[in-house]
Amino acid sequence: MSGDWPLYEVFVRSRGGLEHRHVGSLHAADSRMAIEHARDVYTRRQEGVSLWVVPSTLIVASDPAEADALFEPARDKIYRHPTFYVIPDEVKNL
Repeated sequence: MSGDWPLYEVFVRSRGGLEHRHVGSLHAADSRMAIEHARDVYTRRQEGVSLWVVPSTLIVASDPAEADALFEPARDKIYRHPTFYVIPDEVKNL
């Protein structure tokens, strides 16, 4: 039965988290059911405060074989990395 249902990717934001993290996949008839199943499967211990479900067919990924060409332009821009700055201890998140 669930083999005919679309596959959804599940993302959870934890209580102290700033971002959603991919935690797994599940099949559901629609997005509402996917949210409910994700809640039951991935937040049983009340570790989440927000859920995202995305149909897997809508996710577009880069090709690992093209990683060098895709990421090479960023490697020579060292100023984009905060290695030149002193961050005060009282700053918890940037």
